[in-house]
Amino acid sequence: MAPRGRPAAAAMPRRGARKRLKFRADDVCSERVTVADYANSDPAVVKSGRVKKAVANAVQQEVKSLCGLEASCVPTEEVLSVSGESCDSSDEMDTKESINGRAASRKKKSKRHKEDAEGGGGEEYPIDIWLLLASYIRPEDIVRFSLICKKAWTVTCTAAFWTRLYRRPQAAGAMRCSLKRSLTALLTASFLVLLLLLYGDSQQEQDPLEVEFRGLAPDRILLQPEAAQRILRDTAELSALHNVSYQLLAGSPASRKKFLAVGMASVQRPRGFYLLATLQSLFSQSTEEELQEMVVVVHLADTDPGWNMRVAATVTQNFARRILLGQLLLIHAPPEFYPTLEGLKRNFNDAEKRVRFRSKQNVDYAFLLAFAANLSSYYLMIEDDVWSARSFLTAIRKALASQEGSNWATLEFSKLGYIGKLYRSSDLPRLACFLLLFYQEMPCDWLLVHFRQLLTQKDVIRFKPSLFQHMGLYSSFQGTLNRLKDEDFQADALDVPDNPPASLYTSMSIFENYEPLKAYSSAEGYFWGKDPAAGSTFSIVFQQPARVSRVRVRTGSAERPGDFLHAGLLELGQRRGHSWDCSFYVPVGSFNKGILEQQGLERVLPGPVECVRIRVTQNQSEWLIIQSIDIWTTAGI
Repeated sequence: MAPRGRPAAAAMPRRGARKRLKFRADDVCSERVTVADYANSDPAVVKSGRVKKAVANAVQQEVKSLCGLEASCVPTEEVLSVSGESCDSSDEMDTKESINGRAASRKKKSKRHKEDAEGGGGEEYPIDIWLLLASYIRPEDIVRFSLICKKAWTVTCTAAFWTRLYRRPQAAGAMRCSLKRSLTALLTASFLVLLLLLYGDSQQEQDPLEVEFRGLAPDRILLQPEAAQRILRDTAELSALHNVSYQLLAGSPASRKKFLAVGMASVQRPRGFYLLATLQSLFSQSTEEELQEMVVVVHLADTDPGWNMRVAATVTQNFARRILLGQLLLIHAPPEFYPTLEGLKRNFNDAEKRVRFRSKQNVDYAFLLAFAANLSSYYLMIEDDVWSARSFLTAIRKALASQEGSNWATLEFSKLGYIGKLYRSSDLPRLACFLLLFYQEMPCDWLLVHFRQLLTQKDVIRFKPSLFQHMGLYSSFQGTLNRLKDEDFQADALDVPDNPPASLYTSMSIFENYEPLKAYSSAEGYFWGKDPAAGSTFSIVFQQPARVSRVRVRTGSAERPGDFLHAGLLELGQRRGHSWDCSFYVPVGSFNKGILEQQGLERVLPGPVECVRIRVTQNQSEWLIIQSIDIWTTAGI
């Protein structure tokens, strides 16, 4: 753009005698309008960021003369309404002229649309998509952006585009001020509600604790996930995630980001209702210190508004304190934001009802993930029918510490479906868009596997024991019987083994890829040895000596119950010397039906332990599966 010459300085009028200037199209007819021109314009032209119709019409007429007749085919008022700008008028004559101009341009627009439809071709995206993208265009890239297509060019010919371009540098500061005022009001309101509740409780101990329940006319929160923009500009269908107005049924987001958000979606089941038990387990199995670092988000996603209302009221009555403390949120994404659930592809030969159910479930979770993206540093996905282990948050912290520095995408704390799957919150916008993009292709747990692999995590990273157990007896789909259980679940998460860094060796032949490491580490699977005989060994050699206090070994599996250790010993070793193996071993316990657990081992062998060995004492025809080896240590050497 060629810079305009600055007018000669004029004497400033006395205060109070300054005239309001009228904006005329002739003022800018001879040259191109620049951002600087807009910034230096008279306050009468733009006041408080609101464009008057007289101004908009003048700009539109000038754009028409500069860019050609088609520049006015989208009325300025229509585009401004998409961008959220207000268009108030104080000039009736200009208003009448703008109405007549819009009517003429709509006729021409309709005629051109018919011509385009006859010779059409290619994909055409709505103009609001281009207006959305235009808000991220740098000033130096405007020309290139306008050459993409006619609608992109049309957006650059609107007053809304130049208004937003001028206001962009001031937007960040305004948002911060608005956020500060909102949080201050929220904290004040929460404090007043808490005082009222405490006062009411002191007046009458029999009265139940009351919490505001917003019903089906709740506050709406407009979320715009930042990292999703890269995907949103590739497909118009994903614009739903960008502008979803969530209904906040109960609770308010905390003013600070928590460590962990636990999310679940819940719908009406034909048989059974487990949501209250799941929430009770999450809160009762956590300490108050842990709860301060956690927020639970429930997406009530049923298509029946009455059911959502009743469940929200019940949850509010039972968990009023957690809602007041910002530890529980109930949300709902309205049906109008959902993609079509009719006529979907029947992959895997699934029945139409099954395809519709799992496709909606994918969208339920997509909206839930998008909402939770900015609530915490990490996000844990569970279902609405699970038990939780005691202090599971502390166990997750410990697991994260063990993975520090690694490029993981998903950590698993249960082997069932999408229970106990942990993600970085920074990955949630991408995961939400991924689920929405492929919502009709396959079930959610399959999509989660593909997402992990796309983020270059080839192997499953699963921690044992599992921290969550499936407790529902009836499925949410058609109420079918579901007795699925995780045999690795342990109710006490504080009782997690240490398993010091070690090298593993075995004298048995290894079947396929069932390596010894799978029995000792968090990797998915187990060790499977062929033809165990008397004298066969499985050795764990520590990288550094450790004081072993407890050892637990489980052999066999539900799929192959006969492949357990029929007879064997557990031995602790010392005096490694220059060999990989220890030269001195002490037996500390024997296997009983394939299972061994010994405690108080620090008193059995004085000094640090360098090796732990499993020795087969009897020939057996079945192969040997070692499911898990758990070792606890104590401080000190």
